Amino acid sequence: MDQDRQEVWDALTTRASQLFGKDPSEFTEDTKFADLGIKSVQVSQITTYLEDELDIEVPYMKFRRCATFGEATDFVCDLLDQ
Repeated sequence: MDQDRQEVWDALTTRASQLFGKDPSEFTEDTKFADLGIKSVQVSQITTYLEDELDIEVPYMKFRRCATFGEATDFVCDLLDQ
């Protein structure tokens, strides 16, 4: 995992662990947001956290379309590359 991807992954799993009461190590690339019962307010909290940590803008509606943690990580990495 390259440095940017690791940074995005760490930020995502850190915030998700706070919101869902799990250890960050419990999340995998294949963890589905739907399986966690994610609500729109939690999606908003995750995108805001990523924006603050990574100093980028994360479009809420596009982020919502990511089904798994892996997809979300790739999506945010693509934003960093722009």
